[in-house]
Amino acid sequence: MQLLKEHSAMQYDVIVIGSGPGGYVAAIRCAQLGLKTACIEKYATYGGTCLNVGCIPSKALLDSSEHYYNASHAFKTHGINLDNLSLDMAQLMKRKTEVVAKNTGGITFLFKKNKIDGYQGIGSFKDKNTISIKKPDGTEQEITGKNIIIATGSKPSSLPFIQIDKKRIITSTEALTLTEVPKHLILIGGGVIGLELGSVYSRLGAKVSVIEFMDSIIPTMDRGLGKELQKVLSKQGREFYTGHKGTGATVKGKEVTVTFDAPNGDKKELKGDYCLVAVGRIAYTDGLGLDKIGLTVEERGRKITVNDHLETSVKGVYAIGDVIKGAMLAHKAEDEGTFVAESIVGQKPHINYNLIPGVVYTWPEVAAVGQTEEQLKAANVKYKTGSFPFRASGRAVASGDMDGFVKVLADAATDEILGVHIIGPRAADMIAEAVCAMEF
Repeated sequence: MQLLKEHSAMQYDVIVIGSGPGGYVAAIRCAQLGLKTACIEKYATYGGTCLNVGCIPSKALLDSSEHYYNASHAFKTHGINLDNLSLDMAQLMKRKTEVVAKNTGGITFLFKKNKIDGYQGIGSFKDKNTISIKKPDGTEQEITGKNIIIATGSKPSSLPFIQIDKKRIITSTEALTLTEVPKHLILIGGGVIGLELGSVYSRLGAKVSVIEFMDSIIPTMDRGLGKELQKVLSKQGREFYTGHKGTGATVKGKEVTVTFDAPNGDKKELKGDYCLVAVGRIAYTDGLGLDKIGLTVEERGRKITVNDHLETSVKGVYAIGDVIKGAMLAHKAEDEGTFVAESIVGQKPHINYNLIPGVVYTWPEVAAVGQTEEQLKAANVKYKTGSFPFRASGRAVASGDMDGFVKVLADAATDEILGVHIIGPRAADMIAEAVCAMEF
């Protein structure tokens, strides 16, 4: 569906390159503040990775798979008996596509409502105020703007020794459109993306094996969370190889062989029908023409350097979201989009990066905000810790969700909350309470 229009040569107050969570929020806030705004998107639909091939479709599949898992595993204990339970994979994927369409369509509506001009194509710098747009039909168009916001997001990282064929050796993008449930899905990477997509297919009946280079899954979060999550997911049937290094993956017919090294150097291999490479994401700055305005990116991660106002070394050119330092989270990009828009018009906004929560949508869910225990120890901060197991909560016992705990870290002298770490039912909802407590 063609959602983005063509326009004659235009002069704008702000041009946003990319319409993901950071880009579309930045564009809408700029327009609300009275700035003539354009947004360039290379795909036919707005929303970037998050809405099209990331957060939204994965959450739709997580919800569907959770319903199926509960129907097949938990309903009997509630006295609900189902005969001939079956899975309609085509319908499950159809619903996911409809969810994506509703969300991307919502942005189209908001752009129209806020009089934002949308351009389809790949935007690149001609100079610091001129953007060339290469359209899908090969033609080019130029527009100019006083301020440019780079919001081009990220793409899946790969490993140099593994060839992604997008059929049997896949990334998160292909994992969202499988037409069958894998018999044995091998995950390389035990971070958020791999564990969430692994949860989808594990609940639908796949055997799931996780190979993680670090000695803990979700290694960027508090160690206690990773330890508990691994214990619970193992109980659900997943197998983990932490501290193991993936070394290769080959395909023969419908079989994938994944090789990896154990911590002691032993060579190991697993055979399955799909291998999902989920080793993080890398900033997407290809084709932007940053060199034409004197900008360079970091060697590792290809991030763009910005100051405290999220402005690059080129005046009037800003960058937000996954292309700059910090957590690759949709809500972090959205905050930055609003921040830049308000900065452009002379307001004095602020972002407290310490209070941007992170969530893993497995079940039990994992959510955290603030400092981890490891970070506090490294910084020699005197703290105290308190934890409460869900097993001791009457509500959790009643719902049958007894795995997990809540851990609160506080300053030893002042009692100021320094971090809250939750693994358990509805952790994604409850973490907002912790954010409020820490902010106010």
